[in-house]
Amino acid sequence: MERNTPVIEFSDVTFKYRAQQEPTLKNIDLKIYPGEKILIAGQSGSGKSTLAHCLNALIPCSFTGDMTGTLRVCGEEPQKLGVFGMSKMVGTVLQDTDGQFIALTVAEDLAFALENDDMPQDEMKSKVNDVAQKLELTSFLNNAPGALSGGQKQRVSLGGVMALDVKVLLFDEPLANLDPATGKRTIALIDELMKKEELTVVIIEHRLEDVLYRDVDRVILMDNGRIIADMHPDELLSGSLLSQHGIREPLYISALKSAGAVFDASTHPQHIETMDLSSCTGAVNKWYHDTPHNKEKNTGDVLLSFSDVEFSYDETRKIIKNVSFEIKKGEMIALVGKNGAGKSTIASLICGFLKPLKGNISWKGEDLSSYSIKERGEKIGYVMQSPNQMISKPMIFDEVALGLTVRGVPEEEVKTRVEEILKICGLYPFRNWPVSALSFGQKKRVSIASILVMDPELLILDEPTAGQDYMHYTEIMEFILDIRKKLGVTIMMITHDMHLMLEYTDRAMVLADGELIMDDLPEKVLTNDEICDRAYLKRTSLYDLAVRCGISSPDDFVARFIEDERSKRQ
Repeated sequence: MERNTPVIEFSDVTFKYRAQQEPTLKNIDLKIYPGEKILIAGQSGSGKSTLAHCLNALIPCSFTGDMTGTLRVCGEEPQKLGVFGMSKMVGTVLQDTDGQFIALTVAEDLAFALENDDMPQDEMKSKVNDVAQKLELTSFLNNAPGALSGGQKQRVSLGGVMALDVKVLLFDEPLANLDPATGKRTIALIDELMKKEELTVVIIEHRLEDVLYRDVDRVILMDNGRIIADMHPDELLSGSLLSQHGIREPLYISALKSAGAVFDASTHPQHIETMDLSSCTGAVNKWYHDTPHNKEKNTGDVLLSFSDVEFSYDETRKIIKNVSFEIKKGEMIALVGKNGAGKSTIASLICGFLKPLKGNISWKGEDLSSYSIKERGEKIGYVMQSPNQMISKPMIFDEVALGLTVRGVPEEEVKTRVEEILKICGLYPFRNWPVSALSFGQKKRVSIASILVMDPELLILDEPTAGQDYMHYTEIMEFILDIRKKLGVTIMMITHDMHLMLEYTDRAMVLADGELIMDDLPEKVLTNDEICDRAYLKRTSLYDLAVRCGISSPDDFVARFIEDERSKRQ
């Protein structure tokens, strides 16, 4: 296809789902050219996913509705070719990679689409080997896709669509479930592949700063079903459109704007490493010296302690190795590390789902080994990543009341406690609603409320903000801060979100290969290159900004910025 002929062209496209009154896409005009990398950003509900479904023909083939205007992809109309026809041109990689696997081994999964095309076996094997080599999957061809790490699963999903020699790669939130370093590698891999294979890439993602790690040609900003900006990242980052429309700016951009630094597209702010900061250094240094820093240290009583804890699933490979730490009353702690580092295992050991091989876990100085899961559940609450994994009742009130009901709490007391917790969680007006009528964020609140009603002293949250846009992320985190303040509950969060860790937590515990390698302030962790490399974290861009502006204590700069942001928000 000619470089000056669009590979994707929307002309005045409007789409309304059959069950809705208002269109989800409104008068979309968009041209994407061969070899471009496009980032589509916008809050949840802005129309990003609907736009993507038009490209791979899921609209109108799977999601029915009324469409006007014209759409062409590689010169063809998706609605005429259907999902199967479009799959040979547009390869879609989903947020939930597990939902994309078909076969029992990686090799079979890569070959699946080729088998459907009735490709001769020798040719198929050659093609699978070729794709596996490009994606560094050769040594995993006989492995089960579900047993791989997050980054490896992403590559298998990518290989499954690349085997068809597609022209367009469409990524729907590729970073949502990945640790920071794996996310960075994924963006680098996408960049290398598109250049080698001459692909056009469209990425839908909330984590803007992570996608901009490698050059992007244009950012398409959507809101309420319309395209409100179509511009180069340098231009977009220099203005205020992102913050106006509830999108999280890269941290270094927020810091520059807080400092009153003046910059524009000509300074190339897309990358902090190469940005021209000559006009900003004075303002950043002045801001740093004028902004106080007085973070208080938690001096509460010890609630939970781990002493030399070890754990193994099969008694050959230790998953947790001699881990010791303390959690004090009232703390908000982040438990971080790469996928498979042992974070969820630590949570399971605390809750009693697993028993340690060696070492001691104590609660307020008392050994927990004799406590049943039920007894621990009265002190420690565990909220899974997806509310759908936890919710089992159709109605909100019944779901929140369930834990009390099965414990035989009198009906009148159940009613009082449930209503009280629903008020604290902002769910009281919905108490008689079905769970199915709620948004994802509201369901998250219901799952948290159903644990809080048990009155735990320690609340463990697994990825509380995964896949959330900035508005919903902030809403959930402010809600968690609020319940911590109102109920005095201690909170431990398992997270891959470095911004969350910096902005909201008092302390970060870093796991790598089952070992606790650092237990310190979040700003100390995210300015330590060695720790970040070992734990697959990503050094904060605030560190790079501080170093490039000649600030002698980068971790102190990070702490001051986060504290200043926190006080503004409050």
